[in-house]
Amino acid sequence: MSKVTLTGHIIVSDADMEAVKAALINHIDLTRQEEGCIVFEVTPDPDNANRFIVYEEFTDKESFAKHQERVRNSEWGVITANVERHYKFTGMD
Repeated sequence: MSKVTLTGHIIVSDADMEAVKAALINHIDLTRQEEGCIVFEVTPDPDNANRFIVYEEFTDKESFAKHQERVRNSEWGVITANVERHYKFTGMD
């Protein structure tokens, strides 16, 4: 099995910022509890108030896919529907 890594960032509009910040702690906590989650970090970019740096590692494609499915059907998924996502993946081959 190959580890899956996601690197990149999200851009959050001013209109969505308060809701995103309020939901972020719970989203991080839930993700870190998922089976197969090795690392999950979403941190504010010190140079851009609307940008958050994202780094994720999962043990394999299956655990990453389960994470993505949970996120789509979660409060976080609803709150971040308009967020711009800029990601690169490794280990998905």
